[in-house]
Amino acid sequence: MLLIFPPLAKACEPPAGIALLAGVLRGHGLPCTLLDANMEGLLYLLAAPPSPTDTWSSRACRGLAANLASLKDPHLYASFDRYQRAVADVGRVVDLTGRPHGLGLSLANYQDQALSPLQSADLLQAAATPETNIFHPYFAKRLPELIATAQPKLVGISLNYLSQAIPAFALIGFLKKNYPALPVVLGGGLVTSWLSNPAFTNPFAELVDHLVGGPGAGALLSLLGARDNHQHHAPYYDDLPLDDYLAPGLILPYAASSGCYWNRCSFCPEKAEGNPYQQLEPAVVLTDLAQLIKRHQPRLLHFLDNAVSPALLRHLAQQPPGVDWYGFARISPLLSDPAFCKKLRQSGCLMLKLGLESGDQGVLTSMDKGIELDLVSRTLAALQQAGIATYVYLLFGTPSESLAEARKTLDFVRRHSEAITFLNLAVFNMPVCGPEATSLAVRDFYDADLTLYSDFTHPRGWNRKEVRRFLDQEFKRDPAVAAILRRDPPIFTSNHAAFFC
Repeated sequence: MLLIFPPLAKACEPPAGIALLAGVLRGHGLPCTLLDANMEGLLYLLAAPPSPTDTWSSRACRGLAANLASLKDPHLYASFDRYQRAVADVGRVVDLTGRPHGLGLSLANYQDQALSPLQSADLLQAAATPETNIFHPYFAKRLPELIATAQPKLVGISLNYLSQAIPAFALIGFLKKNYPALPVVLGGGLVTSWLSNPAFTNPFAELVDHLVGGPGAGALLSLLGARDNHQHHAPYYDDLPLDDYLAPGLILPYAASSGCYWNRCSFCPEKAEGNPYQQLEPAVVLTDLAQLIKRHQPRLLHFLDNAVSPALLRHLAQQPPGVDWYGFARISPLLSDPAFCKKLRQSGCLMLKLGLESGDQGVLTSMDKGIELDLVSRTLAALQQAGIATYVYLLFGTPSESLAEARKTLDFVRRHSEAITFLNLAVFNMPVCGPEATSLAVRDFYDADLTLYSDFTHPRGWNRKEVRRFLDQEFKRDPAVAAILRRDPPIFTSNHAAFFC
C-alpha cells in the first residue's frame, strides 16, 4: 500500500497519521510505502524561486538556501530576531511562488482565489483539472516512479487540514486519470469531521473509492484482506525524509491516546463528533518511545494527545524518555504539585499546552471545563517554579461570555503573565454537529456544503465582530499580553515554541 500525506501544512515534523498506519500494516506483514508529499512538495516549490519583484523579495530569494539550512540549525534558535527573519524570508519566497497561480501560499496555508475547500463542487473541479494545480509537475514526476517501484494495491491519502484539501483532490484527480484501476482511500481528521456530520451526503462517490473516518487501521486491513491480529504496533517513520523537516533536529510526533479522557467540555469538536477515548497503557508507550528514540535519535518528542493522561505523566516522571518533550495536558491537581512538576521537568518536559479558554469562573463552569481558577493559578505557579513553559489557549465569544467576562480573562492573564510563556487566542466557532447548536439561532458562515462550523446569534450580543474588536483594540494592546504575544514563533507557533524555552 502507498500512504500519502498531501500538501500543504507545516513541514516541521513527520506526519504521524501515516506513520501509525504503516506500523500497523507492517505489523500484519503487509508491504507499505510512505510519501510525505507535503515536505517534498514544499521543497519542489522552493527549488526554482520566482523572479524577485522588490528588495525584500530579492534578499529572500538570494538567501533561500541559507535560510532553509538555518531553520534546521540549533544556533538560529538562540536569536529570536534572526529566527523571525529567516521564517519571514522563506515565507516570502513561498508566497511569491503561489502568486502567478492565483494562490495565497505560506509555510502553513494554501488559499486558492477560485476554489474553496468548503465546497465539494470546487474539490471535484480540482480533481477534474489536476494539471492546473501548482503541485501537478511534482505529482507527475514523483508518483509514477513511486508506483512503479512499490506496485501498491491501494493508495491511501491522509487529509487532515483545510489547507490540504485542494492539493489532495488534485492528487486524487491525477491518480484517477493515470491509474484508473488503482483504488483510492481517503481518510484523516478532515474526512472524519465530514463523516461525523449527520447532514453529510458523500459527493465524492464517483471519485474516491473509500472514505474512512476515525483511526483507519481496521478499515485498511479489511480492504487489504487481512485479519486484525489485535496486537499493538509502534509507528513506522523510516520511509519519511527525517533530515528535511524545518526544525533544529527531528521532532518525533507520538500519540498515546485518541479522543479526550475528559470529553465533557461544551462545544468541543471531539465531543460533537462522538470520537471515543482510547489510550495505550503507559508501559506500552514507554516501550514504543524507547525503541523509536534508539532508532531515530530525535531532538524533541511531541505528544499529540488531546491531553496526556495523568497516568502517563506519572510514568514519564518516573521513567524519563531520555529526550526533551512537550504536549497538551489538562489543568489538574497533579500539575499544581510543585514537587511533581519538578520531576516532570527533570524527565525532559520543556513545555505544556493548557486549554484554559477563559479567566472567568462562570464561563468555565458553563462550558463544563471541570477546573477552578484557583487550581489554574496554582498550576501555573507550580509549572513556572519547575521551569516548564506554558502555552495557554484562550477562547473568546462562547455563548456564556460577554465583554465583562472577557475583561476578567484579560485581568487573569495580567495577574499571571510571569507564568504564561505563550498565548493562543481563538474566536469561538460552533461545530455544525454539536448538540448545543440546537439551543441557539444558528446560520451558515458560508454557502458551502462542507463547512465544519455554524455562525450563531450570540445570546448576550457578544458577536464575532465585537469579539474581534475587543481582541484587537484592547486585549492584544495590553502591555502584559503584548509581551507574551511577541514571544510566539511566527507561522510555526507551538511546533517551534519549545526550542525557545
